[in-house]
Amino acid sequence: MRMSAIPFDTTDWSSVEPTRHAGDAGEALWRTRQVGPPDNPIRVRMVEYSPGYVSDHWCEKGHVLLVLKGELETTLADGRVFVLAPGMSYQVADGAEPHRSRTATGATLFIVD
Repeated sequence: MRMSAIPFDTTDWSSVEPTRHAGDAGEALWRTRQVGPPDNPIRVRMVEYSPGYVSDHWCEKGHVLLVLKGELETTLADGRVFVLAPGMSYQVADGAEPHRSRTATGATLFIVD
């Protein structure tokens, strides 16, 4: 991720219209902003997973993810499992390690990719 040509700006996430994304179970609400130049945009998201959410795919996109509320369980394709509580984060490169997330209790995340 190269961050260039992004002027200073603030975001009131409550004013960003959410989009719904169904999981294998539950749903995710994404509030998304695209920042930076069109040829190298960066996606910045506030994501809320419902209780019982299970991702519907193995993700291979790189992210920096911070858990704000709830608990997130992320499983890597090699079988490793990581449980993240509020204040914990992970980072992974594009194509590095496929990962899939779930939450029993629900979770709110801040994600940059």
